Amino acid sequence: MNDTPVLAADIAVLRAQLGREPRGVVAIAARCVCGNPTVVHTAPRLPDGTPFPTQYYLTHPDATSAVSTLEANGVMKTMQDRLGEDAELADAYRAAHERYLEERYALGEVPEIHGISAGGMPDRVKCLHVLVGHSLASGPGVNPLGDEALELIAHQWRPDRCTCGVILDDEQSDDSGDNA
Repeated sequence: MNDTPVLAADIAVLRAQLGREPRGVVAIAARCVCGNPTVVHTAPRLPDGTPFPTQYYLTHPDATSAVSTLEANGVMKTMQDRLGEDAELADAYRAAHERYLEERYALGEVPEIHGISAGGMPDRVKCLHVLVGHSLASGPGVNPLGDEALELIAHQWRPDRCTCGVILDDEQSDDSGDNA
């Protein structure tokens, strides 16, 4: 996990990326090479009290678009089928689930989502955005299907190449440290 503190500039960029106010952000879990947020680390309970199992939330617009294309092209079904056929893949995916839970429990226990990670882990493939977010936050080798999805989108988006453009100009210079 490569969490970095959340700056006021990050909140402004997240607002622009998401088109809404970010909620429950505790850290930036992955950044673009330009420094903009790519994945946020989210609290297991949002400020309004809602349980929120998606602790690694993919925010980069180009990354989310590329992952959405994978989902639309049926990649999740293929991955799901492979989970039932490949015991080694299933074991690695279950280990990713366990790590995801450990990292979330470090932020606090939320009984309503105890034992539930995200993205369909450990038995299903339900959301590639979550799996890619987990891979970007944790690094290669932790979430095999997130890593695979990153490889599949490399022709559209890669974490080592900035495609942000100028998301904000005036607001990015405000580094007052105001958290979400």
